[in-house]
Amino acid sequence: MTPVSTFAPALRCVALGATLLAWSAFDALAQTPPHDILNATLWMQRSVEYKANSLSVFALAKMRLEQALADENWTAAPAEQTGAYQKLPPAVVLDLDETLVDNSRFQVWMILNDQVFTPPVWTKFVNAQVTDAIPGAVEFTKFAESKGVKVFYVSNRTAEEKESTRKNVERLGFPMGGNVDTFLMARDRPDWGSAKGTRRAFVAKDYRVLLNLGDNFGDFVDSYRGSETDRLKVFEENKERWGREWIMLANPAYGSFESAPFGHDYKKSPEEQRKAKREVLQSWSGP
Repeated sequence: MTPVSTFAPALRCVALGATLLAWSAFDALAQTPPHDILNATLWMQRSVEYKANSLSVFALAKMRLEQALADENWTAAPAEQTGAYQKLPPAVVLDLDETLVDNSRFQVWMILNDQVFTPPVWTKFVNAQVTDAIPGAVEFTKFAESKGVKVFYVSNRTAEEKESTRKNVERLGFPMGGNVDTFLMARDRPDWGSAKGTRRAFVAKDYRVLLNLGDNFGDFVDSYRGSETDRLKVFEENKERWGREWIMLANPAYGSFESAPFGHDYKKSPEEQRKAKREVLQSWSGP
C-alpha cells in the first residue's frame, strides 16, 4: 500500500488549485457591479409568475371592456371626457412599453454593461425593433378591435421613434388603426409632452374612452411626479377606478415609483438615488 505521504504534494496542489479557483470566482463576482433592476428584470423576462400575471390582467380587461360597452355612461377619462360623450364611438387608451410590449432586452443590456437609461441609446434600441409582445396583449387588442373599439397607443416614445415603433408593433400583430393615426407619441404636437392628459383629451374629443391600461402612474394621471405622499393622495382619490376602468400591469423594473424617493431628480448620482430609496424602506427591527 502506497503511503499517503507519497500523494501529499499532489493533494496540496489540488487543494491550492481549488482555492485559487474559488478566489477567482469570488473576485469575478466582486467585480460584477450591482444593478438595482436585476431581480425585477429576471422576474419579468424569465418567470412564469409574470406571464400568469399579465394573462390575468388582460383577461380582466376583456371582462371590463364588455361591461363598458354595455354602459353608455362609462368612461376611463374622467378629467378629459366632457360634453355628451355617451354616443361617441368607443376606444381604449393603451400605453406601449411594459404594457403591451416587453423591453426587457434593453434592461438586460443595462444590467450586463452597468449602464443607466439615456435617450440616445434608447432610440437605438427602439430602432432595432426587437421588442416582443407581453403575454395576452395582442389578443386583448384584437378582441377590442373585433368589438368595434378603436385601439389608441399613447406612448412616451418620441415622434422621432414613431416609425420604428409602428413597424415593430405591426410585426407583432397589434391593430394598426386603419385610416386613423392611433399612435400618439410624445412631441407629436407642441403641447404633447411626457404628461399624457393632452393626448387623452385628444382621443376623448371624438371617442368614448372605455379603458385605460398602463404600467406607470403617469399613464392614468398627470400628477404622477409628486412626492410619495402626493402620489398616494391621488391614488386614494381614484381608488374606485383601479381594476375597473383603469387597469395597471406590473412593472417593478422602472417608473415614477422608483424616482419618487429622490424627487425625480436624475441629476443625482446612482449612489445618491440608491441611498434615498433605501432610506424610505420600512424594515423589521431584527432578532
